[in-house]
Amino acid sequence: MSTTIETILARRSIREYAEAPVSKDDINTILECGRWAPSGLNNQPWKFIVIQNEDAIRKIAECTHYSKIVLQAKLLIAVYLDRENMYHHDKDVLAIGASIQNMLLACTDLKLGAVWLGEILKKSEQVDVILEVPESFELMAVLAIGHPVEKEHSSTRKYLEEITFLEKYGEKWTGEN
Repeated sequence: MSTTIETILARRSIREYAEAPVSKDDINTILECGRWAPSGLNNQPWKFIVIQNEDAIRKIAECTHYSKIVLQAKLLIAVYLDRENMYHHDKDVLAIGASIQNMLLACTDLKLGAVWLGEILKKSEQVDVILEVPESFELMAVLAIGHPVEKEHSSTRKYLEEITFLEKYGEKWTGEN
C-alpha cells in the first residue's frame, strides 16, 4: 500500500495535546500542503491565519463548546474563504475542504494530532473580530493542532455496502459486482 493511502487510513481526529510546541518547519509544511489543494480555475480561495499566542487561543476557546481542545492546542490555523477571490461559492468551499484535508493529512504524516473544528462557525463573527479579518473573509474552520497525548485513537466507518451503489441508487455495491 502507498504511504498516501496509509496516511489517509491512519488519520484520526486528535483532541488531546502534549505541552510541546509545533515547530516552524512543521507549520510551514502544513501550510504548504493546504496551499497545494486543488481549486476551480486554480483560484486558491483560501487564507490561513496561524495562531500561537496563548491570549488569542484563550479568546478563540471562548467561541466554542470545545474550549478544552482549543486550550490544549499549541497551534490553531483559522481557514477562511476569501470571497473577493472566489468564482463560485460552493465550488470554492469544496476546494477549502480539500485544503483542510491536506493539512490534516500532513499533520498525521508529521506525527502531530489535529482536529477540524466546525462548531466554531456558530460564533464566526466573534472569531472574525479577534483575528481582525476583513469583511470579505468567511470563516470555514479552525484546526487545533499539537503533539498528541500518547493513547490509543480508534475510529469506525460504515461498510462500503451501506454507502455505495452500482450504476444507480438501490443497486448495492458489493465490491464483487
